[in-house]
This record gives sequence, structure tokens and C-alpha cells, in this order.
Amino acid sequence: MTITQLKYVLAVAEHKNFTTASEYCFVTQPTLSMQIHKLEEQLGVQIFNRNKKPIELTEVGKKIVAQSKTIVNESNRINDIVEQEKGYIGGEFKLGIIPTIMPSLLPLFLKNFNKRYPKVELVIYELTTAEIVQKLSDGHLDAAIAATPLNNDAIIEAPIYYEPFIGLVNKNHRLYEQKFLHPNDLNIEDLLLLEDGHCFKESVLNICSTLGHKNKKKFALQSGSFDTLIKLTKEGLGMTLLPYLHSLDLKEEDKKLIREFEQPHPAREVSLIYHKSGLKLQIINALKDEISGILRGVIAFSNVDIISPLKLKK
Repeated sequence: MTITQLKYVLAVAEHKNFTTASEYCFVTQPTLSMQIHKLEEQLGVQIFNRNKKPIELTEVGKKIVAQSKTIVNESNRINDIVEQEKGYIGGEFKLGIIPTIMPSLLPLFLKNFNKRYPKVELVIYELTTAEIVQKLSDGHLDAAIAATPLNNDAIIEAPIYYEPFIGLVNKNHRLYEQKFLHPNDLNIEDLLLLEDGHCFKESVLNICSTLGHKNKKKFALQSGSFDTLIKLTKEGLGMTLLPYLHSLDLKEEDKKLIREFEQPHPAREVSLIYHKSGLKLQIINALKDEISGILRGVIAFSNVDIISPLKLKK
């Protein structure tokens, strides 16, 4: 039994196809099939049911795959230990970021991080929270940046900042004359929201205190873009809530439409997350320190509070 054979097994288990798995592993299909067949002969069991389309794991195969993930991760940890001992911070690092964080956060830290750690090759993916959790579990991401808590025992969460919510209110809106907003002021019936699947929408719904209000709306909209929500708010079609960092790029005339919340400010917790068996901790810590340091000088709110964090659905 070899680590290479176990990696081939994991690839077939994931892709459910020998040809696709061989391409993923950069070997020929006959080579991959032969090595898996040798492993099955050695163990005296069938790992895959090849008569199924797509290929399925046998019952014992499921147990072997689960153990193989642990063995492969632990073998990779040896190189990780050596790199940490040498103080080396480099190599490929796959980072996932959720859509409501990526466009506002990435420009703040990426250039400085690349300059400080030139040997790190960041590969960045924009993914939903559900996709991130799955890819962390499968070992296809080294870490991710997402809104927390996730309430997942397999995921370690390292908070890096707390981002306040701010309101964007048109001049003709009922709340425009107010200097500060309060959660009780919000009415779900005139709030422009992101579409389902965005954890930011769930955060907003947890802030609202009038979900039972049933005024008839003239139209219904759920957008995947903050930019769309901002434009419609300016047209007087409702109001919206934004994460604070997203408001920094607004035009000066649009910033006049911003209304902060009364203290304590409702906010979301943003964390660097990684699987509990995660590797490359030296890069994870470097990212955490870089982002935390930059955000201290950007988010100047005091007494920031998180609205019902345990109730947020990620």
C-alpha cells in the first residue's frame, strides 16, 4: 500500500470516473486503474463498484476512503512540519472567499501580502459558504474567508474583523431624515435584498424586526449584486443594507445617503476558516495577521456588536 495509491483512490471517489481521475492526477488511465487494482488485490476487497454508472464506492470502500483522507493529510503534514521548522512561508495556497466579502476585502490586502510573502502563490476562488465548507472537507481549499459562526465541528474559525452594517436610504425614503438607524426601523417590505444563497441576506433578515409585516409591494426583487441594489435605492425603489467595506467605494454624492446604526452597531463576524486537520498554518497565520492589521485602520467603529450570531444561517 502506498500514499500514491491512496491518492488515486481519493481521486476516483471524488470524480466517479477513472479517466477524469487520471487527468486530475496527471497520469494515464491504465496506470491509475492498475495501481487501484493492485491495492484491491492486496486488501482482498473491492473498493469500487465498477458496474455502476457513475462508479460507486462499496460499503467497505467508503470506510477506506475516509481513512485514506486522514492518511494522505497526515503524510502531507510531514512537509508542513519541516517548512514551519525552517520558517518557510511559500508554495501554492488555495483560498476561498464568499461573494459579499471578496470585492471589497481583496484589494485591501492582496498587494501588500504578495509583496511581503513573494514565495506564496495564492490561488483565489469566489465561492458560496456551502461550496467552501465542502471544498475544505474534500481538501481542495487550504483556507477561506467567510461570515461566521458556521457551527461546524470540523471547521476552525479564526475571527479577523467585525464588519458593521450600514443603511443606504434615498432622499425620499421615510428614514432619510433620521441621523441614525435602529433595527426596529427596518421593514422587510421596503428592503432590497440579495438573492437566496447569500449569507449576507440571512444576516439582514436577522436584524429586521418586522418580518410579519405584509404590505403589498409594487415589485419583488432579489439581486446577486450590491451594485444593483445601490442603483435601485438611488432610484427611490426602496432601501438597502451594505457591509461597511462596500460603502468605501461609493461616490461622494452617494455617501450622503449612508445612515449608520445606533450603537451598538449590528455587524457580522468575518473569519479565516480552515479544516481542523488543515496544513500550511504558517501561511494561514500570515494571512490572518496581514488582514487584521489592515482592517484595524479601516473600520473605525467602536462598540461593534454582532446581531444574534448563533441564529445566523450561513
